[in-house]
Amino acid sequence: MNHDRYDDAYIADILKTTKTIALLGASPNPDRPSNGVMRFLLSKGYTVIPVNPGQAGKEILGQTVYAKLSDIPQPVDMVDVFRAPEFLDGIVAEAAALPQPPQVIWGQLGVRDDDAAAKAEAAGIKVVMNRCPAIEYPRLVA
Repeated sequence: MNHDRYDDAYIADILKTTKTIALLGASPNPDRPSNGVMRFLLSKGYTVIPVNPGQAGKEILGQTVYAKLSDIPQPVDMVDVFRAPEFLDGIVAEAAALPQPPQVIWGQLGVRDDDAAAKAEAAGIKVVMNRCPAIEYPRLVA
């Protein structure tokens, strides 16, 4: 898939069918973008599970934080990535290895790795990169 642009229908379908989101790089700091996006997604009714090894066992916005994807005790529909692009390949590998892999890996603004995306798509996982669900949701769903 070409990740230079996405069909609005592709993004809207992901946002409408996703229920549970693992948010990698979640921050307890309300000034961080990951915290604001997490707050927004929670307000729209999504179940958002924060993932941050430095915060594991604590809570962010009332949600228990896990150290890594494989620690989450339930399947997730989407992995929302607030990590640098060089980590995307490892995240794809970790997500694809889960007993029930996510349907979508979503790289936040500035997060793009076409090789990692190709690996995810080869594993049957949809990919969105360099986009923010908190921007796309009001534009396409609300």
